[in-house]
Amino acid sequence: MAAKSLSPPYSQIPLGSSVPALTSHAISVSLPLWEDNIAYEEGHKRVVEKMETGYPRFFIHRSIQKLAALCLAKFGQTDESCMLFPSPRIAAEARDFLAAQTPSISSRTVEFVICPGANSLPTARTSVTAIDCIELQILLFNKDNFPSAKQFWQHSGDGISSRMAERALAFLGEAPAGMNNATPARPALCRPAGPSSAAAAISSGSSTPGPGISAPEDLASTDLSTYLEERYGRNLPLFNAPLAKQALKRRIAGGLLPSDEEFVDGKAGDIARGITEDNVYLYPGGMSAIWHAHKVARLSRTLHGGKEGISVCFGFPYTDTLKILNKWGEGCTFYGNGTNAELDEFEAYLETQDKSAPVLALFCEFPSNPLLRCSDLARLRKLADKHGFVIVIDETIGNFINVDVTPYADILVSSLTKIFSGDSNVMGGSLILNPNGPKYTELKAAITVDYEDIYYPEDAVYMERNSRDYRGRIKRVNDNAFDVTEYLHSRSLMDESSPAEGKAIKRIYYPRYETPDLYAACQRQPTTGKGGFGGLFSVTFTSMAASVAFYDTLSCAKGPSLGTSFTLASPYAILAHYYELDWAAGYGVEAGLVRISVGQEEAPALKAMFEASVKAAEAAVAKEAAEPKA
Repeated sequence: MAAKSLSPPYSQIPLGSSVPALTSHAISVSLPLWEDNIAYEEGHKRVVEKMETGYPRFFIHRSIQKLAALCLAKFGQTDESCMLFPSPRIAAEARDFLAAQTPSISSRTVEFVICPGANSLPTARTSVTAIDCIELQILLFNKDNFPSAKQFWQHSGDGISSRMAERALAFLGEAPAGMNNATPARPALCRPAGPSSAAAAISSGSSTPGPGISAPEDLASTDLSTYLEERYGRNLPLFNAPLAKQALKRRIAGGLLPSDEEFVDGKAGDIARGITEDNVYLYPGGMSAIWHAHKVARLSRTLHGGKEGISVCFGFPYTDTLKILNKWGEGCTFYGNGTNAELDEFEAYLETQDKSAPVLALFCEFPSNPLLRCSDLARLRKLADKHGFVIVIDETIGNFINVDVTPYADILVSSLTKIFSGDSNVMGGSLILNPNGPKYTELKAAITVDYEDIYYPEDAVYMERNSRDYRGRIKRVNDNAFDVTEYLHSRSLMDESSPAEGKAIKRIYYPRYETPDLYAACQRQPTTGKGGFGGLFSVTFTSMAASVAFYDTLSCAKGPSLGTSFTLASPYAILAHYYELDWAAGYGVEAGLVRISVGQEEAPALKAMFEASVKAAEAAVAKEAAEPKA
């Protein structure tokens, strides 16, 4: 069924509300105006007090905050704060990180096993036998050290899930934080409705099922949204979470195949590249997969008695990747442009490096976020083979339907939160070991030591449901992004066939225009949809006023994240690098850059939206030109 067209309510998600609207576990938050993003970064009450939610690694979900407050009241002291983790090992890692940041920090961990009791709130009837108890790890520390603990939460991505927190609260007889019991969660915007969808019942925010949909009379109102999603969204029952995880691994392994056939019985993967579900590992989020990839690379070296060595970040990455490489291990060398010239520098460095502690690993994205540039993976692979370092490739932006970077990687990481899910209501990440890589045996031994399954079962169930149609969504997104960027290119300074005077758009960052030859070297053929370039692109403007006018006029959802089934925009540099804007600009990430993740809307609606925004940006340029010069 076709995706929904844009409509006026689509562009009116209030400041601080979840994106999608009325979604209990949304992973984005509405920041509709440019000034809202600045105010958020500067901590203005006008914005902060309206924040219902936020991206989970940056904004601790309200239900997690509520559970943490209960734990602190039960186990803490007056001068303490706490954070909640899903396993003793992760809590210990957090404690070690605190000690490394400030040796004088004193912290302690408490295990809190929460089981259903007489006061427990009802839980979904399909879930009753799935989770008997919650084993919660509480890290307690002086409240003055909360910012350091928050760094671990943000960088590692291994904090507890909001669904885990809500389950624990239910066992304790507590409702989810901020939950209006009469209002169920609305499904994701622009998600095609299946034949048994409950979209009609709740598209208006109604508290009761619509015509033809009846909930059991004994179903608690707090659980109505869960019931609707499980009954009409076709979730697996929660007790089948292990099957959901197995299905996810097979779906991911199948995505690496050269055809449209998913990995089913173990044979297809063997024929393709030897990658089967046994090479796929699930994590709570994409950044968790990156954090553990770095840890596995370090462990693979030390298990064999070697020194770790430094890591290398090649190309401008998503912000937390660079922070992970700098804060854990022996540090990082940063080649922020990822050009052939920097490859020459890196190659020269490798020839003179300390042979007793060679480079450990090189991390790169394909293509990069937000500049959509690609590195020469073939040349990097040759250097890795010669000098013995691990290559970790984050293919979240390219995604394994559009590109095949497997031959060049030892480890592939991806954020399943993005287009693999599409619904913006669940986190997840994957790590894949390339069985044909020269480091496979060492890495497999290391991950066998390190890996523990901390992906919360209920999140896996939602991820499995969301990802069933990801191939079709990627085609639609590829088509839409190709058409939108072609239009924007025609109105930019990049198009020299029309006069530059009055233009507001300076540059479009999109694989079709950025390092196209390097992208093409890994592009799957035939492409999925037009071009096969993915749904993400960035735009820069001739003035800051044009950037602001363009962003503020966009009638799409606006907030952090990408890969959603609906179009989502953000002033990327403002959100990711507000306190280091000059540094980011030195690598081409301008303060006025707008990053856009195109969704599945109908083409005419998208065209109308972007035409209006371009006109607003050009009007801002004309207004500036007409103003008297100082």
